[in-house]
Amino acid sequence: MSIISLIIKREFIAKVRNKSFVVMTFLSPLLFVAIAVFIGYLSSMKAETKRIAIHDETGIFAADFLKENKKGTEFRYLNLSEIDLKALKDSITKENFSGLIVIPKTKHSKDLESKIEFISNNSPSISFVENTQDIIASKITKLNLEEAELDTLAIKKAQSNVNIHLIKASGEESRKGLNEIKIGIGGAFGYLIMMFIIIYGNMVMRSVIEEKTNRIIEIIISSVKPFQLMIGKIVGTSLAGILQFVIWAIIGLGLMFAASVFFGVNVGSGSTLPPVLMQSMGHNFSEMMQIGLSEAWNLPIASILIGFIIYFIGGYFLYSSFYAAIGAAVDNQTDSQQFLLPIIMPLILSVYIGFFTVVNDPHGSVAVIFSMIPLTSPIVMLMRLPFGVPWWQIVISVSLLFATFFLVVWFAAKIYRVGILMYGKKPTWKELYKWLKY
Repeated sequence: MSIISLIIKREFIAKVRNKSFVVMTFLSPLLFVAIAVFIGYLSSMKAETKRIAIHDETGIFAADFLKENKKGTEFRYLNLSEIDLKALKDSITKENFSGLIVIPKTKHSKDLESKIEFISNNSPSISFVENTQDIIASKITKLNLEEAELDTLAIKKAQSNVNIHLIKASGEESRKGLNEIKIGIGGAFGYLIMMFIIIYGNMVMRSVIEEKTNRIIEIIISSVKPFQLMIGKIVGTSLAGILQFVIWAIIGLGLMFAASVFFGVNVGSGSTLPPVLMQSMGHNFSEMMQIGLSEAWNLPIASILIGFIIYFIGGYFLYSSFYAAIGAAVDNQTDSQQFLLPIIMPLILSVYIGFFTVVNDPHGSVAVIFSMIPLTSPIVMLMRLPFGVPWWQIVISVSLLFATFFLVVWFAAKIYRVGILMYGKKPTWKELYKWLKY
């Protein structure tokens, strides 16, 4: 067995046998599911009903607010227009009511747009303010139309509700909300690969620093070349990460199967949902789960998973080379902070580009360019994959990623070779540059 194979085996076994690795491998998926279920349970809990007093001097708005009580909202409106306004304000101070809507009397309904007040001890939620504004605005609009002697019923009948059917050029029908699912999947995989790179890259760096601090490295490199040791550490830790991901994928598929049983989701390629269910998706959590899981299953899951593994390996190899070089250059993790920022910044930039550019235009110039740049492609390209990416772009992106990896390994090996036996001195960027020339 070659020396590199022995190092890979040693690093792999050391990581896999670690108790924290075993615990997090099997506990993390269950923890995420538990958190999701807990959040769903909290969101399903009925909030405490808040009493909102209404002081309507016009006498024309209170009835519209009272209709909201029938819709089962968390707010209960009370028409207290006959009570003195000062007494109502005192009631707010004493917290007898959660808030008070004051609608003054004006000569023209147009004047009400800027004179309505909401009095409360605490700041109201955005949804409450928007809902209140919508109720009042709808009523004022209706009053304005009546003052202009326009037939409001005819206008209402003339209003159109357009429902555009989304169909691909291939003739396949697409669903509304599918892009949101793609964004969620792409964002989740992009974020995962960023966390994997940071976590396992730090593992490589800590391993190098530990062996260097304990002077074990002096014994190891007596029979192993520094380049072989660096590659062995990177590949061994990478295999441990891939194993962890495969276990997570198996557990995830098992949970998806369980969800298909409990929620009655047909996860076959031709799974469809009735239109009535689509219309009522916002009102029932289990129906939303059915739609989300069904549509997610219809995505190119195999290509996304394969892409994740390829970009995970390429991105991890690339960044781990930097981490290994930093670990060899410093004596402790505190000294490594000055070198980590330039490494982490491209990862952060990738996430921002993904969520602010790929989401809006996955096939735009910015998204395409940054999905080709090796330092950002592992995250940006992963976020593009659910939207469909031409094969030639993937080939170019992967080729540039692995070519850059070999180039970086060549430079990092020089730093690793010199820094692995350097002790007691905090290196600078200038010294690292000199080590590249050795």
